[in-house]
Amino acid sequence: MNGIMIVLTLLSGVALFLYGMSLMGDGLKRVAGNQLELVLYKLTNTPIKGVLLGTIVTAIIQSSSATTVMVVGFVNSGMMKVAQAIGIIMGANIGTSVTGWILCLSYIDGSSGIAQLLSTATISAVVAIIGIIFKMFVKKANYKNVGDIMLGFAILMVGMQTMSGAVSPLKDNPHFVNLLTKFENPFMGIIVGIAFTAVLQSASASVGILQALSVTGSISFAAALPITMGIGVGAACPVLLSSIGTNKNGKRTALIYLLNDLFGMIFWSIVFYSVNAFVHFKFLNMTMSPIKIAMMNSIFRLATIMILLPCINLIEKLVFRLIKDDPEDLEEQADFDLLEERFLAYPALAIGQSHTAVNGMAKKARKNINRALSLLGDYSQDKYNKVQEKENLIDKYEDKLGTYLMQLTGQEMSTVQMQQVSKFLHTISDFERLGDHAVNISNVANEISEKKITFSESAQKELSVLEAAVREIVDLTVDAFCEDDLEMAAKIEPLRELIGILCNDLKNRHVTRLREGKCEFRQGFAFNDLLTNLERIAAHCSNVAVAMIETETSEFDTHEYLKSVRHMKDDAYLECFDSYARKYSIPPTKKEKKNK
Repeated sequence: MNGIMIVLTLLSGVALFLYGMSLMGDGLKRVAGNQLELVLYKLTNTPIKGVLLGTIVTAIIQSSSATTVMVVGFVNSGMMKVAQAIGIIMGANIGTSVTGWILCLSYIDGSSGIAQLLSTATISAVVAIIGIIFKMFVKKANYKNVGDIMLGFAILMVGMQTMSGAVSPLKDNPHFVNLLTKFENPFMGIIVGIAFTAVLQSASASVGILQALSVTGSISFAAALPITMGIGVGAACPVLLSSIGTNKNGKRTALIYLLNDLFGMIFWSIVFYSVNAFVHFKFLNMTMSPIKIAMMNSIFRLATIMILLPCINLIEKLVFRLIKDDPEDLEEQADFDLLEERFLAYPALAIGQSHTAVNGMAKKARKNINRALSLLGDYSQDKYNKVQEKENLIDKYEDKLGTYLMQLTGQEMSTVQMQQVSKFLHTISDFERLGDHAVNISNVANEISEKKITFSESAQKELSVLEAAVREIVDLTVDAFCEDDLEMAAKIEPLRELIGILCNDLKNRHVTRLREGKCEFRQGFAFNDLLTNLERIAAHCSNVAVAMIETETSEFDTHEYLKSVRHMKDDAYLECFDSYARKYSIPPTKKEKKNK
């Protein structure tokens, strides 16, 4: 029974410790606002700066995982390069050791006088009282956040005391002492450190538990060192989890965190235990205290980073080799590499490079639409995630191309060159919107899959006809743009008009099915969302065609052009429209046949 109570008390202490650390870290982040993110993003142009910033930020927010997850987000969005992230992650490994020193405060104790005033109980009580006053009675948000920090600190201290109190009776238990001596086996100690930290998802919590156990006087240096080595590797678990769904650079950044600690563990294990085999260090049997563990943890992490710091370029090459780019990724990077600033001084060259990059954007948008449409008939989570990932890439295209083209407008150019740049500026926004509608369609497909929605046979047939028409208009648009084919571009508006008619027809048919009870309202919402997105895709394709056809004029007036085209439908337009109408005809319903 005593054993059960000890375990429950220890776990309650761990719970309080983790909650207190989380509350304190969240409060610190809110007090800092977005400044931490801005500092990380802007001041990482050298490895040393990156290490220092990573150390400081992690010491503030008390979590190397949180810092690294933040960095994974920056790299995933393209705001930061993998090389910049390596220094910050190294610094995060050093910064997380600061928590161990803070936890040493929880072991300050005294029975009388000044020692009693400086005891953990007194400090925690004073901090908690001030914190609750700030939290409950002060209106300013910053003071409330400071209150959270103070309450988090107090809870953290109480958690540490609870853990220490739970294990202190075990110091006289021979079975417990015997168990701890098994950790002196380096392999066993490392495995325990990895497993503990992977479960708790916090290196600081694992170090805190190790410090609490050291109060029993049963933890030797020989047991503490391998556990500390394993703790660093186990802390990579939440970071690796955070990289799920990110692009390859995001995954590479998460892998760097694991490799840093893995290399450190392997290197120092080989060096330390090889030397010990000849020298036989006498301090291996030294009894560890909370302060000694904090010191060992800091020295180990600092020494690891000192060894790895000169190898940043090698680490970068290794993660790129472990997570390789596929041909599509290399093609994307090649598009971005075209937009070199030195070409801006030569507008003809810069325009040619821009056209190639916009072509790449158009093809990615088309592929994403086809990928999203395929989800309607064959849904899979991997395909769905791919659509979201490629949408971020299409947004990146728009951002880079938009910036580059705006810079190009500042150069001296001919009228024809200005028209070309204007055309690209108009079309990239439409290609980006095509990507948005691909995401919308994928979300509808996700809803259909999760809610197990099934359309009636007639609705499925109607949708298949409309989807085929939309796939053709997207193909026409991308091919016409990439090949600068105005004859092909002229065929886009008739098809867009037909798609608009089809969408209205399908909406009316679906309303009829709803009235007749052949479909449910939840099916109706999904069906209507699909029609809206398909119709908007056709509209953006029409915009691209207009931009191409109007390149010869000095101004783009899309609405006036379309109004004139629809008003003066010539023979070529009507012939094209009729051809599409025959190709994408929807058989009349039984009711429509009877009415005829």
